Amino acid sequence: MTVKPQSFPLFVMLFLLLGTNALIAQTKKYCDSIIEVGIDALFKRDHVKSIELLTEARSLAERNNWHEQSFQAIHHTGWNYYVMLDYGEALDYYLKGYEIAIKHLGSEQELLVLANIAIIYAKEKKYIKGEEYLTKAYDIAKKINDSTKVGYCAINLGSFYNETNKLQRARKYLDEAARYLKNKPEVQVLVKIVQLDNDLLMGHTLKARTGALALVETVKKDKNNENLVHLYKMIGKTFKAEKNPELALEWTKKALAAKPDKEVRMEIFDLLSGIYFDLQYYKEALQYKDSVTAVTNELNEIKNIQLFKTGEVKFQIQNFQKEIAAKDAKILYERKFFYSILTLGVIIIIFLSITFWNMRIKNKQQKLIAERNQEIIQFKLQKEMDDNLLSKKKEEIAVLEQERLKKEIELKNQKISAEALYVSGRNQLLQEILESLTSVPELSKNKVLIDHVKALQNHLKTDNDWDDFIRHFEEVNQGFLKKLKTLHPELTSNDIRFISYLCMNLTVKEISMMLNITYEACRKRKERISAKLGLTDDMSLNDYLASM
Repeated sequence: MTVKPQSFPLFVMLFLLLGTNALIAQTKKYCDSIIEVGIDALFKRDHVKSIELLTEARSLAERNNWHEQSFQAIHHTGWNYYVMLDYGEALDYYLKGYEIAIKHLGSEQELLVLANIAIIYAKEKKYIKGEEYLTKAYDIAKKINDSTKVGYCAINLGSFYNETNKLQRARKYLDEAARYLKNKPEVQVLVKIVQLDNDLLMGHTLKARTGALALVETVKKDKNNENLVHLYKMIGKTFKAEKNPELALEWTKKALAAKPDKEVRMEIFDLLSGIYFDLQYYKEALQYKDSVTAVTNELNEIKNIQLFKTGEVKFQIQNFQKEIAAKDAKILYERKFFYSILTLGVIIIIFLSITFWNMRIKNKQQKLIAERNQEIIQFKLQKEMDDNLLSKKKEEIAVLEQERLKKEIELKNQKISAEALYVSGRNQLLQEILESLTSVPELSKNKVLIDHVKALQNHLKTDNDWDDFIRHFEEVNQGFLKKLKTLHPELTSNDIRFISYLCMNLTVKEISMMLNITYEACRKRKERISAKLGLTDDMSLNDYLASM
């Protein structure tokens, strides 16, 4: 493929643009891969690696205004801090993610981050703020009319109001969640468990225990240890509330045997302490009370260790952020250097292209001048030959000129005849359509249609193209109409029009169609015009007009 000089810079710029777009797409894909590895490290509890990768991805996303990638990096960074029990830092990141979601992303990301923010506030016992963000999420789900999201938000609100002992309000949202999520069997178990919690808190112990017992076998099949522990514990609480400490002890120990996590184990120890106290086994009650204290201290120690680790992570992340800033500065310098080289290269290419183009134009101009000089010489020789022939063929030229004029007149006559025939055909067609319409009995009763038909018939009796016809006729037959009016001033404009059509060699039938009159009326008009011109019976009107 040969590139023309004038198109070469454009070709280069197009190539560079396509290369840049491919580079951007590749970089975006690279950013997604970093986030994916960072999330994997989060699930493996390698928080230092996870936050470093997510910070790098966030920096890359913010440089390129990739809002989805920026949100994912910030949100999962907050998740890291939440797992490390640094709720304050987690909340900061969630709020930053929320700002990106409401400005640039959709409702799905907004709902996700609102729920996480509410969980943080609930953990910190800031229930007013927790309720505010859960309600925001619920209102958004309602606004976008997404039944599944409304159901999930209603579960969150129901659990929250159970925890804050607003039981009637909790029941309202839980019933709503059950309606919206009735086609989601994997979530129905969770809804039922939270509803049973509500029944227990409202004092409906029998109803809560019956529902919990019905769910136990289902939860065992799902192998969901957390839900199973919760149901065992709930059944134990119902028996304790009904003053049946023996059965309460049996079911609570089942919950403990299911190996719950430390926070739930602490609740179970506290429940066991109360049950033994009801049984008047004060020694065991005190032992389990001590176990609660021990687990609490263990949890506090874990939190302190986690906070210490969080401090180390923050310190390492600060160093990593400095490294990223230095890397960004280096990338910026390299980019500026690349753009400078690129700009210089484009300028050189443009300069060379313009130079080549000017040389090409100059060569073309020189070649064109030589060709013009050659043509002038040939033209002079040809002119001398033509002058010699012109003196010998003047008479032939005059004859040819007359023939040319005659052919031109014939062509114009043909044009006028064609136009006249077209008008004739059009009028005939319209007349036939009108006659067919008026012949239909049903349509003849339609006064509006009859008025339109009469208006169209009146229009057919006039010809707006008459002035154009006369102008063309005068151009072809100069002086004919003037001479006719001078010899026969008694002729009317309709007579002159009729005569003009005859001069165009149109038949009486064709003229009748053009004038929208009957053949018989047209024939009589021709006889009247012959009488006006004083023609004898042995002289034809067409012959008389031809003689003029």
